[in-house]
Amino acid sequence: MKKKRKIWSIIYHIIVCGIGFIMIYPLLWMFISSFKHTNQIFLTADQLIPVEPTLENYINGWKGFAGISFSVFFRNSGFITIIATLGAVLSSAVVAYGFARCRFKTRKILFTCMLLSMMLPFQIIMIPQYIWFKRLNWIDTYLPLIVPFYFGQAFFIFMIMQFVQGIPRELDEAAKIDGCSIYGIFIQIIMPLITPALITSMIFSFIWRWDDFLAPLLYLSKPSAYPVSIALKLFSDPSSSSDYGAMFAMSSLSVLPAILIFIFFQKYLMEGVSHSGLKG
Repeated sequence: MKKKRKIWSIIYHIIVCGIGFIMIYPLLWMFISSFKHTNQIFLTADQLIPVEPTLENYINGWKGFAGISFSVFFRNSGFITIIATLGAVLSSAVVAYGFARCRFKTRKILFTCMLLSMMLPFQIIMIPQYIWFKRLNWIDTYLPLIVPFYFGQAFFIFMIMQFVQGIPRELDEAAKIDGCSIYGIFIQIIMPLITPALITSMIFSFIWRWDDFLAPLLYLSKPSAYPVSIALKLFSDPSSSSDYGAMFAMSSLSVLPAILIFIFFQKYLMEGVSHSGLKG
């Protein structure tokens, strides 16, 4: 019986490792191809290991375009991502606390509307938002990419709300007896206890904002203001030759922040997901 179980365990791990390798292979191929000469990338596409490794693609890619270094695009993405993520997480935590702990007449209606907003694709509200931001003279600025996230995000509100509801109300009552206000309870009691949910929201928000392509494409027209997601597209020019080597090199660098964030905060991510009702 033990021998049979061991055999099935080995088969299971082989299958999982195989599927994992298939999923990660495109990323691995892109990273290794970034060390090949541009004219050899597709000629030797079936060869994973480069014959003559080179750092030329990283050097050329980092130079950027029209005198704009690629570091500028990284800085732009970092600014947008960090500011928008802070707003999304903090505002969602406040709204989630209100839904979970405060009782008011329109609570159920507002909560239902919030859930419905999760089902609306971005393409539906894209044109009304653009008209609105244009009238506010926000086009060609970072405001359309940052300000909307300071009004809470439905997904994060729902996730944090599930976490808050799992905290015993006795803690709130004890804090009230000690003279703590509703704001003090949120800052001193609730916030420290929902740290895993906040970090989980931060990871999701960071990755989504960092990889966002459509919104910057709509609202930004100055190359010096482009984030990494838009700048990578500039390497591909249908009207002339495309520098795929530099594109793969900068793409490899662009995925590093998301990978590092996931690695360092994986513990909190697993805890946040398991306690927020998002399993299965």
